[in-house]
Amino acid sequence: MSNDKLNPPVRIIVKKKGHGGHHGGAWKVAYADFVTAMMALFIVLWIVGQSNPIKEAISMYFTNPNIFTGGSGILQGTKDGVTKPINTQLPNLKDALEKEIIKLQNEGKKIEEMVLANPAFEKFKDKIQISVDREGMRIELIENSEGLFFDIGSAKIKPETVKLLKMIAAELGKLPNSVIIEGYTDARPYVGQGYTNWELSADRANAARKELEENGLRKDQIIEVRGFADRNLKQPDKPFDFSNRRVNIVVTVPKHILATATGQNNSGQTKNPEPPTKAEVKN
Repeated sequence: MSNDKLNPPVRIIVKKKGHGGHHGGAWKVAYADFVTAMMALFIVLWIVGQSNPIKEAISMYFTNPNIFTGGSGILQGTKDGVTKPINTQLPNLKDALEKEIIKLQNEGKKIEEMVLANPAFEKFKDKIQISVDREGMRIELIENSEGLFFDIGSAKIKPETVKLLKMIAAELGKLPNSVIIEGYTDARPYVGQGYTNWELSADRANAARKELEENGLRKDQIIEVRGFADRNLKQPDKPFDFSNRRVNIVVTVPKHILATATGQNNSGQTKNPEPPTKAEVKN
């Protein structure tokens, strides 16, 4: 008994290490979210620091991935592992549209200067209007009360107009752009049996087409000939004004540049174009 009192029993305490079941692996989920957020942050910072062509390419990929059909990504590698320079012409289609518009503006100024420099075209100076917008360059041949470009009430082209169309055809034939010819009349009803403003506007446009194709335009360059009669008046508040009688030569912007650069709204229609910048031939 005495020995038991002098030597009390030794108590051994065993501590269990580790966390309880209620902690689980929740910290791993939080850490994964943090790493993902950091990765997204660094990707954004990388994109911000890139040049405009790369930004355009990345934007186009997320807008329309089908454009990149090769699957090689933005940086295209060669067989030896060296990356090729990025082609800045294809993804930057907004710049392509701007370049196209500038090209057509320069071409319009050139035609304007040629008209001004030729004494034979003196009477045309105030009746030729050249404008450029997102759809292309429009050369308007605007009639007067005496019949400037065509005989009155007829699709017969006057000799001076033939010379003018030859000059225009020689210049436009150098361009790769397609061309549309449009004919318009005023609201006066045509006096004739079985012949209306519809036929007159279409016949004048077609007569202009014939002269242009015979004097410089390629056979496949003109893609449409349109006759509008009096449905699209130049002076809507003056339906009988002679300036409503006109023939337009439209040099179009390539469709793939226009459609991709301007985009489409949710209804599938293209956005409204910006107001055109006009360059009128004057003295």
